[in-house]
Amino acid sequence: MTDPALDRTHDPATHSWVASAQAPGTDFPLQNLPYGVFCRDDDALGRIGVAIGDQVLDLVACHEAGLLEGVEGAEAVTDSRLNLLMGLPKEERVALRQRLFDLLSDPAREAAVRPALVAQSAVTLLLPARVGDYTDFYASIDHATNVGSMFRPDNPLLPNYKHIPIGYHGRASSLVVSGTPVRRPAGQTKANDAETPTFGPCRLLDYEMEVGFFVGPGNTLGQPIPIHEAEEHLFGLCLVNDWSARDVQAWEYVPLGPFLAKSFATTVSPWIVTAEALAPFRVPARERPASDPQPLPYLTSDPNSAAGGIDLQVEVWLQTAAMRQAGHDPVRLSRGRFRDMYWTPAQMLTHHASNGCNLGAGDLLASGTVSGPEKENRGCLLEMTWRGAEPIQLPGGEERKFLADGDEVLFRGFCESPGRARIGFGECRGRIEAAL
Repeated sequence: MTDPALDRTHDPATHSWVASAQAPGTDFPLQNLPYGVFCRDDDALGRIGVAIGDQVLDLVACHEAGLLEGVEGAEAVTDSRLNLLMGLPKEERVALRQRLFDLLSDPAREAAVRPALVAQSAVTLLLPARVGDYTDFYASIDHATNVGSMFRPDNPLLPNYKHIPIGYHGRASSLVVSGTPVRRPAGQTKANDAETPTFGPCRLLDYEMEVGFFVGPGNTLGQPIPIHEAEEHLFGLCLVNDWSARDVQAWEYVPLGPFLAKSFATTVSPWIVTAEALAPFRVPARERPASDPQPLPYLTSDPNSAAGGIDLQVEVWLQTAAMRQAGHDPVRLSRGRFRDMYWTPAQMLTHHASNGCNLGAGDLLASGTVSGPEKENRGCLLEMTWRGAEPIQLPGGEERKFLADGDEVLFRGFCESPGRARIGFGECRGRIEAAL
């Protein structure tokens, strides 16, 4: 392999002795090995594991059995969350990945490793990290243009958009793991023809299909992260649903941006696909038209231009209460590509730290809604229904402008290309419960 980022762990010809890791369409082949945190009835605190096929490899059990001996920093897997592991230097994370790959591919090690396997169906998956801070960006120019066109048709993009990765600080305390019910929020809204606002349940509840990335070692306060070092601080990616109360947002966002319209819940998928697993799917950053300004020097590097993007496909699926009662499967609403983002993960992270803001291991950054140039690429209902003017027609005669109580939204993501093992992200799902 000529790419120095690729090693034996990316070889699609190597298989695991875990039979389900070879199943067609599996999200978790040997070449993936995403990290997560799980618990069983006898261990509510959480244990670190990696997904392999339909199993979880218990890394605490591996450590206790001496299977990780000689791997620098391996004791980090004994924590109840992934923060210590995220904070390891990249070379130590790579060495641990290689050991896990060997344990799960070498038939001679099966007898020693198999006792550390547990079925995914037998565990509860938890938030993978203690998230100290959460920041949400606005990195899709297609999304920003669509939303801007609804409110400012003559000037969809604000003057700063093509110069700076736009973001806001979210609420880490309301991050929830996939599968957690989401309560319809209440908030203050104001109708266009009303003199005063009212308070009550959100009427325009929406999802936002986003990609999240967890920070690795991070930086100290006052010390920026140069663009050429940013990749060292990107531990891995997950799927994020930045639930949004659009009517609340419309009333409150001026002048300081999102607040209660976003802070009631943000759903995170439980498995973190590492940057190392994604190495075969790195692509050039989105090419900008000649008429667009080029990023300022602190956001520019040859490696980022050549391979700052990630060829990740994301999908949104919906199952209504009526569909569930009738036994109908979820229906796919859209499919987008993360490679279409205007700003890369490295640029977002570098900009975030450019003023000396300290990022810590386990901090979560999200991309903002992943949307593309076509209607089927739009990653939220606000765009898909154009503020409700073009309702989505669903099986059974239902239609949706925004989410109804009982709706379950399901995100999926995967990377695939000829000659490579398919790398999946699992699911990010949440069901809407009625307001209190």
